[in-house]
Amino acid sequence: MEVFEKWCSVWSMLVIAFLLVNVKALNEKNDLVQSRVIETEKLNSLKNSSMANRSNGASSDHAVDNPEEIASMVQMRTRNSTERRNLGFFSCVKGNPIDDCWRCDPRWQFRRKNLANCGIGFGRNAIGGRDGKYYVVNDPGDDDPVNPKPGTLRHAVIQEGPLWIVFKRDMVITLKQELIMNSFKTIDGRGVNVHIAYGACITIQFITNVIIHGLNIHDCKPTGNALVRSSPTHYGWRTIADGDGISIFDSSFIWIDHNSLSNCADGLIDAIMGSTAITISNNYFTHHNEVMLLGHSDSYTRDKQMQVTIAYNHFGEGLMQRMPRCRHGYFHVVNNDYTHWEMYAIGGSADPTINSQGNRFLAPADPFAKEVTKRVITTGEWRQWNWRSEGDLLLNGAFFTPSGAGAGASYARASSLGAKSSSMVGAITSGAGVLNCKMGIAC
Repeated sequence: MEVFEKWCSVWSMLVIAFLLVNVKALNEKNDLVQSRVIETEKLNSLKNSSMANRSNGASSDHAVDNPEEIASMVQMRTRNSTERRNLGFFSCVKGNPIDDCWRCDPRWQFRRKNLANCGIGFGRNAIGGRDGKYYVVNDPGDDDPVNPKPGTLRHAVIQEGPLWIVFKRDMVITLKQELIMNSFKTIDGRGVNVHIAYGACITIQFITNVIIHGLNIHDCKPTGNALVRSSPTHYGWRTIADGDGISIFDSSFIWIDHNSLSNCADGLIDAIMGSTAITISNNYFTHHNEVMLLGHSDSYTRDKQMQVTIAYNHFGEGLMQRMPRCRHGYFHVVNNDYTHWEMYAIGGSADPTINSQGNRFLAPADPFAKEVTKRVITTGEWRQWNWRSEGDLLLNGAFFTPSGAGAGASYARASSLGAKSSSMVGAITSGAGVLNCKMGIAC
């Protein structure tokens, strides 16, 4: 019995010792874990403190839900910043809000439709074919204006629904008859050298939402007395066309941007018969007599609704008059460069409202052609017409003859964007006309 009690006592001591060892080990493990937690918290605290210092004390209330998205944005901005520095970013931005919206993007060819979000002026809501598919023109031919061949420009522009029309290669397109467009189309000549020349040219009639960008349009001829298709389901007889470069007839939300136009039989751009919501921007006009007519006739009063923005264009060598010639409506002529005219720059009749802001007018040497303006008097008293010059730069003896009482409501309807200083016109219009865009670099 004594031996048994002795063994029980020894066994109890062994069990107690074992338990004490395990408790100690567990405590050491917990201490280690707690130590690592404290260390981690300290590291996080230091990290957060450092981030807070860099963020000027920004709190966790501004934490983002998707940190990967933010990281991607930061990387993109860093990459874009580097690319802009490599490309000479500050030489890319000119203060031209249209160009600054898209031209600095070296991947513009993959994001062509972004152009539709860069509009300004009365035609700023023209979306063209932004919401449609791309159509690639690969054939410069125009053999049959009634049954155009797929792959031709005529086949593209007559289709129903929105299309963004581009060109596979350089080409000269000589049209047999007017190119009658359908609504919601963009013709985008960037990246190639496209000429519409030596035949008929472009007609925008009874439609809406058209963008024409990056075309050389010249040597347009009168055509007509022929059948021409205007949609997949309609063709009709066309009488003689005047030979305008671009004719806009009873249409709205039209944007004509970065084209080079010259030497056509009638006007380079005419907008008549109730057309409105038009922007004519960044174009280069040369070698022509009657450049631009806005308004059908003095008796056609429906043109009183017309609103047209003429911005950032260069009116260059060999021009005579009508830059523009206006009737009835409201016209914002802003930040254009007028380096040549032989008769006058801006004219009109039938009480148009002309708001000239921030333009540069360089008068010709002819002492009898220094006046920027010309009133064509048919009816009424021209002194009541609202014509004003605000912030224009008048050089070499150029002068602008204002008129009217300066009614605020009238000029409000002839104001479509904020004018830049006339001292910036040279930079703003330096890229006027067709651009030499190359794939993979800023345009």
